[in-house]
Amino acid sequence: MKPFDKSSAVSFGRHETFTLRFGWLTKGFKAWCEDSSIFEKDDATVVLGVGKNMVHAIRYWLIACQILEANKHTLTSTVLGKRLFDIKNGHDPYLEDDATIWLLHWLIASNAENATAFFWFFNRFHKPEFTQKELFEALQVFVHENVSSRVADNTLRSDITLMLRTYEPTIDFKKTPIEEGLDSPLAILGLINEIGNSKYHESKLENRWNLPVVPFSYAVLEVFKVSRLSSLPVEKLMISDGFYAAPGAVYRLNEEGLIDKLEEMIAWLPGVFELRETAGIHQLYMLKQIEPLDILDKYYEESNQSRLVEIRA
Repeated sequence: MKPFDKSSAVSFGRHETFTLRFGWLTKGFKAWCEDSSIFEKDDATVVLGVGKNMVHAIRYWLIACQILEANKHTLTSTVLGKRLFDIKNGHDPYLEDDATIWLLHWLIASNAENATAFFWFFNRFHKPEFTQKELFEALQVFVHENVSSRVADNTLRSDITLMLRTYEPTIDFKKTPIEEGLDSPLAILGLINEIGNSKYHESKLENRWNLPVVPFSYAVLEVFKVSRLSSLPVEKLMISDGFYAAPGAVYRLNEEGLIDKLEEMIAWLPGVFELRETAGIHQLYMLKQIEPLDILDKYYEESNQSRLVEIRA
């Protein structure tokens, strides 16, 4: 998690107007593992099989998804990046498990430094229905009040357009060029939808029965890690304070859905968490230290074992 801070770096318009696409993280991470300077080389277009602007976009999405980390003029792999996308030993290098896509969503929406507009929308924008114009104007106010550097209006409009295209399934293929109509993997999550053929869009709080327990648990563990506390009010997990991402806000969970996910997490990780209610206030206690990466290992190992059982059956 990379929280928002008025004094920290922000990022707008680095995506070259290209949404995240299936295969890009796999392709980009593999190419980087073979040559850590691949994104600066002239033959990157040949190696990656895409145009020059797409090369920059792939690099951006690897950083926004916290698979790679930019340090001055170099890129380094995060531990998470290796765990997920290593071609030989990675848990899910080809995005075959929907849980990985939900996890990528958290990694983007909790990354205020490299995906500032996404962080802002999922943690600080609360209208369930809105127009693209309303989004732009709200983001414009946020930038004016919280970002010291000047950001061009066209850049903000580009980020809003890109975000909607990233999360909304393509509806009208006849009006959308084939290249632009390739849905982002994040579009399957149903977190933002266009309302019919109107100019309105929606992103409502729901139960999210399709949200797997592992990306939710990973997010909760990250909140505990950055807070350095042994207990947290459930409200802090439900609503972002504007600086740190909140699982309930990022996954668009309503109160009932959040409690259900917490109970599911507690059952899946016995002895790690406990939910208590005192004077009508729900509090989540962390009984045992556990790293977010550890539960990824647990989930994918269990998932692989289940597949083996199905194959043998």
